[in-house]
Amino acid sequence: MTKAVKQVKGIQNMLRLRVMEILEEQGHSKYWLCKQIGYSYDNLNRIVENKTKQIRFETLENLCKILNCSVGELFEEDED
Repeated sequence: MTKAVKQVKGIQNMLRLRVMEILEEQGHSKYWLCKQIGYSYDNLNRIVENKTKQIRFETLENLCKILNCSVGELFEEDED
């Protein structure tokens, strides 16, 4: 393993998705979002709980449309 790869593995995520917070603000549930976006509950839950390492642009666009928010509102800096 190269030195660069070792350094990247040690880096914590700098951004986190705020989907749960937005859902709560709007009075919706993960189940509601699951039905709106058409993903399985398990896949959506991984996204919402920030347990994914990548997310497709299409998914971000769909979340923004359904939640009526901007991409910037979906993310916040993770201070941990």
